[in-house]
Amino acid sequence: MDIDLIDLLKSVDTPTVCNAIEVAEGRRGFNRFTRGTMLCSAPEDGAMVGIARTAKISALAPPTEPAEVIKARRMDYYRYMSEGPRPAITVVEDLDYPNAIGAFWGEINTTVHKGFDLAGTLTNGVMRDLGDLPEGYPVVAGSIGPSHGYVHVKEIDTPVKIFGLEIHAGELVHADRHGALVIPDAVMPNLAGAIRKLLETEMLVLGPAREPGFNFEKFQAAWTAFEKART
Repeated sequence: MDIDLIDLLKSVDTPTVCNAIEVAEGRRGFNRFTRGTMLCSAPEDGAMVGIARTAKISALAPPTEPAEVIKARRMDYYRYMSEGPRPAITVVEDLDYPNAIGAFWGEINTTVHKGFDLAGTLTNGVMRDLGDLPEGYPVVAGSIGPSHGYVHVKEIDTPVKIFGLEIHAGELVHADRHGALVIPDAVMPNLAGAIRKLLETEMLVLGPAREPGFNFEKFQAAWTAFEKART
């Protein structure tokens, strides 16, 4: 894992990465991102970036499997989350979505996952204990609620779907208060340069627009330079 690239990705928001991937690919149409509005436990914090560690849960109804099976799978889940390359984030699909009620992501569970050196959680499920979650461990979730319901682990290390985005274990995920995306392996060698080019190009418009006396004529000149730089 390129640590310099990871640090750069942490320093920019998910929309910037989404645009930079299109710069790296040389075309529009990148579509591996979440749809809809997600909630973030720490919206002012930076992005979480990491390799996906995946699982599925359910909480609407009690588990139908034997108790010993459920307990063993839960321990297997925690063992799995504690292992693997870092940086990593936990990506958990709540199978009850859009009617999820079980807040798997409260003070205790997030603290455990942070202790495992995970960078955060992405889920379509429920979070709770806002204000008591550990600092530096963001949760991007589908909803907020008070109860854990009958929450239990159903699958581990399996493809998951979060707000329309399919994520496989081992894929690199970038997420913040805007949602999440999967970074394609093919763009990795060119992504840092694409991010820097994008930021520099945007300043051709943002710089003049933030100066006193900005008007339509200055916008036209800035936009022409912006479009030229993008080609």
